[in-house]
Amino acid sequence: MQNAHSDLRMSSRGDLLRSPIPLPMAGERTEPAPGMFTAMDPPEHTRYRRHIVEWFSTRRTRSLEPRVIEIVDQHLDAMIAGGGPADLVSAFAEPVSALVICELLGVPVEQREVFGAAIAALFTVHSSAEEAISGWQNIGGLLMGLIQAKRVASADDLLGTLVARGELSDEELMTIGSVLLVAGHDTSTNMIAMGTFALLEHPEQYAALAADPGLAPGAVEELLRYLTIVHAGSIRAVSADLEFDGHQLTAGDAVSLSLAAANRDPALCDAPDRLDITREPVPHLAFGHGIHQCVGQQLSRLELRIAFESLARRLPNLHVAVPTSEIRTRSEMIIYGVRELPVTW
Repeated sequence: MQNAHSDLRMSSRGDLLRSPIPLPMAGERTEPAPGMFTAMDPPEHTRYRRHIVEWFSTRRTRSLEPRVIEIVDQHLDAMIAGGGPADLVSAFAEPVSALVICELLGVPVEQREVFGAAIAALFTVHSSAEEAISGWQNIGGLLMGLIQAKRVASADDLLGTLVARGELSDEELMTIGSVLLVAGHDTSTNMIAMGTFALLEHPEQYAALAADPGLAPGAVEELLRYLTIVHAGSIRAVSADLEFDGHQLTAGDAVSLSLAAANRDPALCDAPDRLDITREPVPHLAFGHGIHQCVGQQLSRLELRIAFESLARRLPNLHVAVPTSEIRTRSEMIIYGVRELPVTW
């Protein structure tokens, strides 16, 4: 799987597929829009990614830790003050994720109802092409307005800095900002909520974390491996005839790379279907691999570590407030998660 992600003959450009996979929400496959670096190959991908990679470096991520702790504590304070039961998704996971990515990008968090609805349309597998396009246009319209405003009044956030450098067009900035907003909001929201649910379904794991918050970094890695919430996998287009792992592939073939399957590979670790936050770190692929691996993975790790550590420390008796069979999952979404997570303590 790592080799497939690293092989540059496996292109991220969907328009190179000879027979595009018929997803109703995909519409007609065309060349990637300016700035859509996730759907590009080098050198275009490299050029766009270098504009943003510094914002997600380990050093910069560490500098954000005090603010992320503050955001997490504020929302835990409010949730606890409101008394249980509470919905962990709407009271904690979603607003924490939204505030972190919005502050980094320079997007008013008050707009999250606008982009939240648009993201839902983008990530629902049953959405029509028209609904997905409309969702993307709504996010793009929001971002374009912000970019134009930052050309008038400078800002030191990610978008404001890229605007000030003057190296990218408004359309490129809009697309880059949209990709980062969508990815940074939905994945973190669902990973916090689904990760908490997984821990509560395995109370001995949650108890271990509550007893030793130092287990949080390892718990994050194990939950990322165990859950792998990006269930849709990655689609690559074969750009030239080649032989890969004993299979003959021709230009235009589609290759589906399942991160979830790779992370449950028995060759990866013992008992891969068991959640064990104390196991030795496993080199999982939850963030992908190669040049397209998630640019924001260090920020995601920071959010998850602080969220799980704070929950376990402050609410050691946290438990699901309803039978787990009543928890509705987002099985129709590209990003897996729970719709609501009623909890009490």
